[in-house]
Amino acid sequence: MSIKLAIFDFDGTLADTYPLFIESINDLALHHDFRQVAPHEVDRLRAMGARDILRDLQLPMHRVPKVVLDFRSIMQRRLNEIRPFVGIEAGLRGLAELGIMLALVTSNSRANVEAVLGHELLTQFSAIECGTALFGKAHRLRKILQATRVERTAAIYIGDEIRDAHAARKIGIGFGAVAWGYTEFEALLRLRPEASFAVPADLTALAGR
Repeated sequence: MSIKLAIFDFDGTLADTYPLFIESINDLALHHDFRQVAPHEVDRLRAMGARDILRDLQLPMHRVPKVVLDFRSIMQRRLNEIRPFVGIEAGLRGLAELGIMLALVTSNSRANVEAVLGHELLTQFSAIECGTALFGKAHRLRKILQATRVERTAAIYIGDEIRDAHAARKIGIGFGAVAWGYTEFEALLRLRPEASFAVPADLTALAGR
């Protein structure tokens, strides 16, 4: 079945928030009492999944929600530094023009998403789920399918992290891996995604699937 619904992650997929995350991680570590990250460790962490990263940083799961909230707050204060990746807006509009429905599932806040993407671009999305728990995306993806009434076989979740792939597989939809996000592209390709995108312009190839 051809793709009718493209569901997107936000951080690292639509918006270039990784530089701010890396800049903020050690301040968050001091505030929430987990291990700081040395510069030489960044590439190693980019090849890991979220659960492995938490273990490596000695960050207990019960502290994660507060860390996520604090990072959202940092982002909100510094929204002027965050932009969509070059080519993302054209890619999204291209998909919409080709008749593919757009949706969004993200751990970030609706306010941050709208500030970065803009209200007009956000109107292109048929369904939006924001503020998800770090490992709660599968539940939100199900809600998107219910809201759009699209069959699982005609939907794909496009993201930049291993947990995005796991969430998609958990509910039986395809996963599309992007090369420009938080996780090293090779680590995502080892998961055998149903689609992969080297640059945002590649997104419109979904219309031919």
